[in-house]
Amino acid sequence: MPEEVLFKSESGQTREEIASYLRSVADKLEQGDAVTLKSGSESVTMEPPARPTFEVKAEREGPTDGPGELSIEFELEWDENDNREDGGSSQLEIE
Repeated sequence: MPEEVLFKSESGQTREEIASYLRSVADKLEQGDAVTLKSGSESVTMEPPARPTFEVKAEREGPTDGPGELSIEFELEWDENDNREDGGSSQLEIE
């Protein structure tokens, strides 16, 4: 299935600034509100369902014999026309 990027923003931020963004998203999710992402003239509003799929990945990209790029990715995903409330496979722990 082809992917269409609806919004993208990438910039260097302090850990504190990133935590503030994540807290804002967490507050919206907890309140059941839509999440609006804005950067310059770009904007998109999304309404995650009550139980979206939550994917967490830790990745390393680059050559196997040298330094690469590390990332932690958090993703919420759901079908546009599917309002089912399925459970996940196992409990995530972040320490």
